[in-house]
Amino acid sequence: MVKKKLSFVASSAYVAQNSLHVLENMYGSVPLEKADIIVALGGDGFMLETLHNTQHLKIPVYGMNRGTVGFLMNAYSEADLHQRLEEAEEAVIHPLRMVAECADGSRFEALAINEVSLLRHGPQAAKLRISVDGKVRLQELVCDGALVCTPAGSTAYNYSAHGPILPIGAEILALTAMSAFRPRRWRGALLPMSARVRIDVLEADKRPVSAVADAKNAQEVLSVEIFSAPDVEHRILFDPGHGLDERLIREQFA
Repeated sequence: MVKKKLSFVASSAYVAQNSLHVLENMYGSVPLEKADIIVALGGDGFMLETLHNTQHLKIPVYGMNRGTVGFLMNAYSEADLHQRLEEAEEAVIHPLRMVAECADGSRFEALAINEVSLLRHGPQAAKLRISVDGKVRLQELVCDGALVCTPAGSTAYNYSAHGPILPIGAEILALTAMSAFRPRRWRGALLPMSARVRIDVLEADKRPVSAVADAKNAQEVLSVEIFSAPDVEHRILFDPGHGLDERLIREQFA
């Protein structure tokens, strides 16, 4: 077995920082640019941050859970790390691209591995018009918000909003409403990965809306376009039998 050059990164949490110190002493650590594999120590939020920050390096990321849920992470262990990495399975995922037009005339672009969400930013419900591939599909949705998620992100905010869990290889996006008021029972739609979704904010002055791509936030948006970014890929490593496919199926029987 040829040992890979590892670069360890960790969240600011005490347990993650302590594990960082232990693992660097055991296995050594090289700068990110010289690594074969990045080992991220933290929770799902830190994993998303690491994937965004290192996407230009095209290096696979292996996460170990030093956070809470850890859906994108592997179990933490200090033993036999090189063996685990040698046997790990790789999942390649593509993010969503968000392009938002804001009330001040600015344009905000960001990538989202999990989801792009539009949320009301005031006491009144948002009013949204939803178009898919240039055709209006829902003239008016009155709601707390709406989101578009990838299969990898379908168990996160989307699932909490009662959206469907998507198989990782389904080539499908989920469009899900949060607390829809009109149409009262509209629960969302499944769209092909190639779909281009546009959401226009109606009565934006009276009913302001913010847009969030993972943790990147745009305020007082007038419209948001959401579409897959196949030119960007993230490589995530999982222990055998614990990849995204298995996790997404297991989540549905929890």
